[in-house]
Amino acid sequence: MNFNERVYNFSAGPSMLPLEVLEKVQAELLNYDSSGMSVMEMSHRSKTYERIINDAETNLRKLMNIPENYKVLFLQGGATLQFSMVPINLLTGSKKADYVVTGTWAEKAAQEATKYGDIVVTASSKDKMFTYIPKLSGNDFRPDADYIYITLNNTVYGSKYSYIPDTGNIPLVSDWSSGILSEVIDVSRFGLLYAGAQKNIAPAGVTIVIIRDDLIGYAPANTPVYMDYKTHAENASLYNTPPSFSIYVAGEVFKYLLSKGGVAVQEKLNREKAAKLYDYIDSSKLYKAPVEKESRSLMNVVFVTGDKELDKRFVTEAREEGLIDLGGHRSIGGMRASIYNAMPMEGIDRLINFMQKFESINLG
Repeated sequence: MNFNERVYNFSAGPSMLPLEVLEKVQAELLNYDSSGMSVMEMSHRSKTYERIINDAETNLRKLMNIPENYKVLFLQGGATLQFSMVPINLLTGSKKADYVVTGTWAEKAAQEATKYGDIVVTASSKDKMFTYIPKLSGNDFRPDADYIYITLNNTVYGSKYSYIPDTGNIPLVSDWSSGILSEVIDVSRFGLLYAGAQKNIAPAGVTIVIIRDDLIGYAPANTPVYMDYKTHAENASLYNTPPSFSIYVAGEVFKYLLSKGGVAVQEKLNREKAAKLYDYIDSSKLYKAPVEKESRSLMNVVFVTGDKELDKRFVTEAREEGLIDLGGHRSIGGMRASIYNAMPMEGIDRLINFMQKFESINLG
C-alpha cells in the first residue's frame, strides 16, 4: 500500500514519535551540531556525545522529578533483559520476591525470576483474562521479601494500575515500558523502575533503568559484568558502547516534552484521548472494551466485535484508510489501539470516524 502522507501508527511498539522531533533528527542526521558527522558515526567517548547523554539524563530527571538518590541508567537488552537483571541484583537477602501477574509480560518476568530465587505469585488477574488489576495491600506480601514486582501498564490486554501498591519498606519494582512519561508518577515510591524506549521515548535500542542508590552493588560475584547495575552506575552508562542513536533521539523527545509543558500537560492530553475513544466504544452496539473501567490503560485500548472474522476485516480495512497496526496482540486477537504520547487527537478522531463507518456498514 502506498500512502502519500504519514499514517496514524497504532502499533504497540515501535510506535509513533513526535513529528517535530523526527524533523529535527532528519535535519541533523548527516551533520550533528557542526561536528561533520552523524550521531550514528560518533564516538561515545567524544565530548559531543558526552554532552548528548548527560543532557538526556538531566532532562529526564526534570520530567519525572527523579530524586537525587536514584541513578538513571541507559542500557541495552530491552525490558526482557531486566526480567533477569532485577532478580540477579535485588535478591540479596532472603532470596524471596513477590510478583503480581497482570498480563503477559508480568508472567514472563515472574517465570524468569524463578531461576534465581524463591518467587511467589502473590496475586494475579489471569482468572478473568487479565481484565482487571487486583487490589493489593501490605498484608498481601511476604514481610521478608527482597522486593515486590508489578507491571504498571499491561500492553497486551490493555489494563493499568490506577494506584501504587503500598509495600512498606520492601522495594517496589516495576516495568513501566508502555507508560513512562504518559502520566505523572512518584518515583520515590519505587526502588526500581525500568522501561524500553520504543513506546513513548525513542527507537528500540535503549532501556532506561531508574534505581535507588542503596539497591546497587549487591550482585553475586559470578554475575556477568554487563548484568551488574553497579557496572553501569559507576561508568555513567558508558561502560561499553551504548545505543547511542536511540539515546540521542530520547534526549530530543525529552526536550520536546519539556517545551510542551512536561508530563502533567501530556497526561491531561492522554486522558482526553483515552476518554474520547473509550466513550465511543462504550456507546457502540458493535464494539466492546473487555477491561474493567477502573483498570483501563491510557496507552493501549483493547476492543473486540465478538466476531473474529469481523475483527480481521476491521484491521484490514482500517489499514486502507491509513490507520495502521490496529490488530490485537497475536496471543489474543481482536483490536488494540496504542495511543502513546505522540498520537495526536486527530488520530483518535480519524479512528473513531472509521469505527463509526465500519459499525454502520456491518450492523446495517
